Amino acid sequence: VISACEKGLQWSAALELLTGMQDQHVQLDAITYSAAVSACEKCCQWQRALSLLSDMRVEAISPHVITYNAGVSACEHAGRWQLALSLLHGMQVQELLPNTITYNAAISACEKAGLWQQALGLLGAMHAAAVESDVVSYSAAISACE
Repeated sequence: VISACEKGLQWSAALELLTGMQDQHVQLDAITYSAAVSACEKCCQWQRALSLLSDMRVEAISPHVITYNAGVSACEHAGRWQLALSLLHGMQVQELLPNTITYNAAISACEKAGLWQQALGLLGAMHAAAVESDVVSYSAAISACE
């Protein structure tokens, strides 16, 4: 149901459902949280997305790569490049392997901030980690250099 809220861009309904589940003592998992984080990301609610990621840590629920992707994307859309890079670093600390989507969002965050050196550094890190780059990766890195 929370995924339906995400698709319908109903972030507040997703959070209400999540709260209702907690109130009913329903065991939440990474998939449930990921759907709520994604709903917040899609609706430009970056602070709420990050709050949910924090809640996961408090509840001892390990975020998936998909959860982090939504968090990094939320920060990218909000122009919060420092937070996007912090989430990327946090993934690596937790030994989660960032994927193309993760790196693309982080590169785009740097591009939007005009941080060409960081964008190129991330593209290099992508290659060093054997993560496949795509047209989005290169386009964002090139745009950062303009």
